Amino acid sequence: MKKKLISLAVAGALATPMAVSAHGTSVTMFGSVQAEYATVDYDGFTSQALVGDDTGRSRWGVHVVEQLGGGLKAKAHLEFGFNTGNGNLGVARERWVALANDQWGELKFGRVQSPFKDFVGGQTIDPFAYTTLQAAGSGGTMIASANGMGSGAQGFVNSAIRYDSPKVEGFSFAALLMPGDSNRLDPVFGGSVNPNNSGGEDGEWDFQITGKYEASIAEHDVAVFGGYSRDNLSTSQRAFQTAAFGPGADDEQVWRGGASWSFMGFTLAGQYENIANASINGAASCTSAGQLGASGDPRAQCNSAMNVNGSGDLWFVSGQYELGNTRIIAQGGMSDANATVTAAKRETSSFTVGAIHSLSQRTSLFGGYQRNMVDDRNAVLRDSNVYTVGMRHNF
Repeated sequence: MKKKLISLAVAGALATPMAVSAHGTSVTMFGSVQAEYATVDYDGFTSQALVGDDTGRSRWGVHVVEQLGGGLKAKAHLEFGFNTGNGNLGVARERWVALANDQWGELKFGRVQSPFKDFVGGQTIDPFAYTTLQAAGSGGTMIASANGMGSGAQGFVNSAIRYDSPKVEGFSFAALLMPGDSNRLDPVFGGSVNPNNSGGEDGEWDFQITGKYEASIAEHDVAVFGGYSRDNLSTSQRAFQTAAFGPGADDEQVWRGGASWSFMGFTLAGQYENIANASINGAASCTSAGQLGASGDPRAQCNSAMNVNGSGDLWFVSGQYELGNTRIIAQGGMSDANATVTAAKRETSSFTVGAIHSLSQRTSLFGGYQRNMVDDRNAVLRDSNVYTVGMRHNF
């Protein structure tokens, strides 16, 4: 009898959320596990297939909240990503500490997500984010900058301070501040000057400012959002880009605007981005998860990337309809990378159709098809067809 009671107690404990609290402090373990069977067929190459999670949805982490009194909270967040298709131990995702209050908002310090990714548009309006059908990177309709300041999968901003305001009369905003792109305090590494390590010299700061307005009017849910991102070049970075890619190196700037509307199961959303002076560590690059491959591999399509020292724009539109526990999705858009002195013009477009079916509040199935069409006068990127079907479980 005692053994049965012990078994029931253990089963009951495992069925509850993994959270503990004591003396005003709560600790929650959370995560998500995803696997998909995906096929990417690049024109001129043998099609590539995988079973796993190359886009980086799978993760686990710990979130801590301590009540300090007077409405003030202290928070800590550690998160690690992994791929269900291989044995790698994983990669770092968000890592930060924060102070928060319902009256004035939340202030984070550490490795955080860009507001362009999780606050104004970006992955908040892409239902296929973190799948091979995602709009960022190879989808070609959102920037997936390797510096973390775009919408790309596995893109996080190092050495940053982020503030999120409370919502007041439907208005809220978020801001990000980081001391350059530096990974080290010393730009001299391995016996030579590496411009990638000197982004924070001379007190140079990169930043983003974003805001949105949300309202519900007669069962219509409406949101309008916008943001500005600036990635300042240090003296070393400017000299490096000018020597390698010709004149035109300047501080990278990105403007974004968009909106979403929902009514009776229908959802429409879209955004437009304008990029000026793309830097080699910014909008002229993509994360590996965003481009579905390693840089330099002709099968890794970073369609959303601009030419170094060049400008361009991107737009994205998505439509969804909820039919019971299933969301039917159609979306697409275009990107345009203007020519520079060292690179020709590139235009891309893509469209995606698919569905997401919820088996429960935590488990879902998804699948679909994406067509990427590339007009690349540099003859590097190629058209592709993407097919996928997968399963995701959140805990």
